[in-house]
Amino acid sequence: MNNNEIHVIYGNNPCKMVYDILTKTQMAHELNSKMHIGIKPNLVVAKPADQGATTSPFAVEGVIQYLQDNGIKNITIMEGSWVGDNTKQAYRVCGYEELARKYNIPLVDLKDDTFVVRRVEDLDLKICKKAIEVDFLINMPVLKAHCQTLLTCALKNMKGCIPDSEKRRFHSLGLHKPIAYLNKAITPGLIIVDGMCGDLTFEEGGNPVQMDRIIIGKDPVLMDTYAASLLGYGRDEIEYIGIAESIGVGSCDLANAKIYEHDVEMKNSRQFRPSNKARQLSLGRVTAAQACSACYGSLIHALQRMDENHRLKKIKRPIYIGQGFRGKELEGLGVGQCTSKCNKHIGGCPPVAKDIVDFLERG
Repeated sequence: MNNNEIHVIYGNNPCKMVYDILTKTQMAHELNSKMHIGIKPNLVVAKPADQGATTSPFAVEGVIQYLQDNGIKNITIMEGSWVGDNTKQAYRVCGYEELARKYNIPLVDLKDDTFVVRRVEDLDLKICKKAIEVDFLINMPVLKAHCQTLLTCALKNMKGCIPDSEKRRFHSLGLHKPIAYLNKAITPGLIIVDGMCGDLTFEEGGNPVQMDRIIIGKDPVLMDTYAASLLGYGRDEIEYIGIAESIGVGSCDLANAKIYEHDVEMKNSRQFRPSNKARQLSLGRVTAAQACSACYGSLIHALQRMDENHRLKKIKRPIYIGQGFRGKELEGLGVGQCTSKCNKHIGGCPPVAKDIVDFLERG
């Protein structure tokens, strides 16, 4: 398979779909039995895949079956959930402990790993050591929305390969540039996108949209450009895509890409589009500066709960969130420990949505 190829297979059995598409593209010809293969799913939170936030264990099972059937036995699943969540709990809740037992595959919590520093352009990046040590890394993101970057797919999924302290720093750096640069420092050999169902409102799930497809390719920039187009976004709307292309991570040239569709008779004909609900809820209410995704996501969920209960009008004061407000005395409502100098604030890193609702309603 060439870098300018994207293969899409449709259906409702992710295990079989992944196995079939790997067979059709003859991926085994690019691997050998001595390789140590790393599989990096998206287990950002401890929620089952049918909630639209996490990679289906059945999709990962298809990869494992294919690799083992082709004589490759040294396989590791590795992930580091977002700040404030527990990777080991995510492995358990998302069905990965059972998968690991079935195929005798180790599960690595990258939060427990040491790190190495790699420099890209003007930026030093801390990367979990085990993610770099494998011979071939398979990136398995979910096609879904993100409340800050609009889209999370191949490029952003690599953020699970850095320590929690580095995840926080990424937000302080504006998120887009470090995401792009990270993909220059650590490059997966293959990307398998779980497009079975994804939340097109929030990255942490709860509003799943059935899409019934698996997408594979090698170029993470091209894959994200394609994923963005499926959701109605241009590449310029997802800033890190263009940055990644500019530093040589890959190509945004979708017009000249070779896109192959398989089992099109199973294609879901329903249209799916992101709701942009996060943007609507925050507009005119929230001022964010270097806010971490977990904290910002909790706030947006709290606002959604209040909207459902017709209680958004109870919020009379501006809301501040993010590392950019550390040490700043502000008249308003601060969310998270970074806003402790606001005259009213709720602590936590991150605070949970229910507590934020109670706090905002008290005003």
